[in-house]
Amino acid sequence: MESHERIQAACNFLLQSPPGEINDVLNDVRNIISDDELLQEGIVPALKKYNLAQFITVDIPETNHQSIISEAAQLSADSQEGEGQERWLDPRSKRSFVFDHMALEASDLQRFEPNESFEPFRAALEKASLKYLLAHFHDGVSSVFSNQTTPNRFILQIVANKYNPTNFWAGRWRSEYVVNLNDHSVQGTILVNVHYYEQGNVQLSTTHSISIALPPGIVTASPESAGTKILALIQTEEGKYQTSLNDTYHEMAEKTFKSLRRALPMTRSKLDWEKVLGYKLGAELSSSKGAFATGSS
Repeated sequence: MESHERIQAACNFLLQSPPGEINDVLNDVRNIISDDELLQEGIVPALKKYNLAQFITVDIPETNHQSIISEAAQLSADSQEGEGQERWLDPRSKRSFVFDHMALEASDLQRFEPNESFEPFRAALEKASLKYLLAHFHDGVSSVFSNQTTPNRFILQIVANKYNPTNFWAGRWRSEYVVNLNDHSVQGTILVNVHYYEQGNVQLSTTHSISIALPPGIVTASPESAGTKILALIQTEEGKYQTSLNDTYHEMAEKTFKSLRRALPMTRSKLDWEKVLGYKLGAELSSSKGAFATGSS
């Protein structure tokens, strides 16, 4: 296999990495490629694609919070300074930064001046989302972005990760909502990925779409009131989806998985474990007698 084919295969493996396990996958493909310089050059685009799709979070220097790396966070070319320096936005601190997709670190912070006409509602939606995180997500991160050219259009993103390698499982919850005050709607997507890998490899990957019509009273309310009410609607929808997932897990455990295994052995009769133990003990005794007889002759 040629070098570029091996790099392409490595990129495909990386893009399919389960939550929190991309470094393990990267170490494995490094052993396959055996050329760190070539590997780093070839996989950076794949890492960027993975980070954006998975809502990878980054610590923002000089703050005590994290921000989400996503397409919504990427600043347009005319908003960036310097050639070849992609910049990303942390709307909470009003800072832009350079992001290292391999080291997952932010650097070169600069002030970012948001559109003053859109900022009150964006900030209110952000405040409501942070309260929602505290109530429902363990170590969750949210970011709220406003479209700097389109009035009344905002993007709310939420991500929560739980890694438990000791017990061989990991999971990630991602949700994104486009809040459009112009047509009084919220269009959302929830993505859940869970990986169990104790003596096996089982993954759950789901996508769920949400559409919410905003009552006129919300659109005309103050930013603070509107933000709180919109998050309440999102909470209701996410709660329904969480309940449906729980019901599905229960049904799979009680029906689906049981139907995959044979209820009885090939003999179509249940095993009598006491007899099996007796057979085993009898065989051991017979073996011992034979050995004793051989040794005494």
